Amino acid sequence: GLWGAVLKENGELIGQCGITMQPYREQTVPEIGYLLRKNFWHKGYATEAARSCADYASHILGIKRIYSIIRDNNLPSQGVAKRIGMTPGDTIVKHYRGIDMPHIVFSMTLGE
Repeated sequence: GLWGAVLKENGELIGQCGITMQPYREQTVPEIGYLLRKNFWHKGYATEAARSCADYASHILGIKRIYSIIRDNNLPSQGVAKRIGMTPGDTIVKHYRGIDMPHIVFSMTLGE
């Protein structure tokens, strides 16, 4: 599941991040997710959290490939995925509350 993301200096909860299992095509894949309060955007926290999740996935969980499935119009989250070394490899449409939402599937190999 997702974990609380807190500032080290004061313990303030600024959002959440973690690894969840998500449906992708005909499989279920480990996905890095991150969601921060808006006033903490553009400060590097999402990148730090995503990178830490990738390290945890590789070194603790032994995961070989990790994903982030991101809305096609969510450019900041796509930037985070790219900064930690993920590349886009596919597009899918997710159905959420009766709406078709295009997503880009980012992924990277871990442990290399």
